[in-house]
Amino acid sequence: MVNITYENDTVTARLSGEIDHHIAPAIRGEIDAKCESRRPKRLILDFSGVGFMDSSGIGLIMGRYRMISLLGGRLEVVNIPPNLKKIFVLSGLENLGVMK
Repeated sequence: MVNITYENDTVTARLSGEIDHHIAPAIRGEIDAKCESRRPKRLILDFSGVGFMDSSGIGLIMGRYRMISLLGGRLEVVNIPPNLKKIFVLSGLENLGVMK
């Protein structure tokens, strides 16, 4: 599930629940649609409500990184729960400089 807001040239997507191959495409579609219509300077993915994530979540982040970069913006991933930090580190996401 995702709750998306737009304010001050920033799209914020507050994610919750589980991110897996069943739900990731819907989340991706909602975020992309908002970013393409608003063309924000910053996209924030807030993971505070996420309890589980598989490789689909990594793909979700990587795809949004590419999409927002092509729009001239930057991505920030915030409020990563401790149980997901290791997945982020092992996947190399921290090397993108998006984790806050």
